[in-house]
Amino acid sequence: MEAVASRPRLASIYHHLLVTMEMPISYVARSPAHKRSLATHAPTLLSPWQGESSLRSCAYHLVVSSSGYIMTITEDNNNEPDTSRCACCGTAEGDDIKLKKCTACYLVRYCGVKCQREHRPQHKRACKKRAAELRDELLFKQPESSHWGDCPICLLPLPLDPDFFTMRSCCSKIICDGCSVAFTKRQMQQMLDEKCPFCRKPVPTEEENIRYRMKRIEANDPIAMCQEGTRSYAKGDYNGAFEYFSKAAKLGDAEAHGRLALMYHDGHGVEKDEKKEIYHYEEAAIGGHPSARFNLALIDRKRYGMDRDRATKHHIIAAGQGHDGSLTWLLENHRRGGFVKKEVLGAALRAHQAAVDATKSPQREEAKKYLSQIN
Repeated sequence: MEAVASRPRLASIYHHLLVTMEMPISYVARSPAHKRSLATHAPTLLSPWQGESSLRSCAYHLVVSSSGYIMTITEDNNNEPDTSRCACCGTAEGDDIKLKKCTACYLVRYCGVKCQREHRPQHKRACKKRAAELRDELLFKQPESSHWGDCPICLLPLPLDPDFFTMRSCCSKIICDGCSVAFTKRQMQQMLDEKCPFCRKPVPTEEENIRYRMKRIEANDPIAMCQEGTRSYAKGDYNGAFEYFSKAAKLGDAEAHGRLALMYHDGHGVEKDEKKEIYHYEEAAIGGHPSARFNLALIDRKRYGMDRDRATKHHIIAAGQGHDGSLTWLLENHRRGGFVKKEVLGAALRAHQAAVDATKSPQREEAKKYLSQIN
């Protein structure tokens, strides 16, 4: 259906726009004058021509006929591209055509790889910008807990300091000292053989430890892989450590990402690579690793100079997980001219204290006293 001749032609209003038989267009009303002109000349909405382009604008969406008449003018306030059609050729999704989203930005969809490649030069800038925004949204989200998680027995958050918990090689579970000591005391009182407080297997010898750990590694246990990587690193076997850390990182282990970042920073077993170092620190921080986030904040401080917003956000999140170093950074920057506002510092102090208190219990305090007496 074509508009009647009395309706204004697109060429008479926007003479610089080219209308072709093959591909009608959508136009972005960028200036207030354009918007007023659109509002004045907007016709009654008609059924769009089937060959229309589906590209959205940031203000108005125009559909024109092959002869150049305005067919539809609709206001578009969501600032989002139309994902019901291919961003390159305009093909609509149907039973026989399935559109796939750009996996970097999720803004547009394509009917095939060919269209995606052809549209890449036009889409590249917006894609990179949106991908960076999505990455920051994920990066600066407050984790629900630290990367250590909770003790599987008492279900309380594990302390950030590894000195206050133990990883059991028999079951690859991380048990807090409170539960370990309480279980050991009960076994001693009842004169029972020492066993794992979680899986109840007898305490293994060193050879059995290695066998259990390798068995867990074969089952793709990232905690066992990370522990074996740590042992290899301590022995100076950097290649072996890198292999175990890489496998654990692929399975989503935040501690392994943090270890890889350190290896790329120090150049142990790999060439120094700042980009990979930052990537692994970011993955570790997303996984709830406060120490990795602290290091990432220091890197961002150097990268962005006087712009301390990113570094401050990192330290606020890490402090909220109970990281002492990040809280100290916030305190110091509050005292040095008040860069960190009083309200922000107060909220960080309360969050830090809440995170620390969540890891405490009478049983853990008793275990701490007990272990200090026997050591």
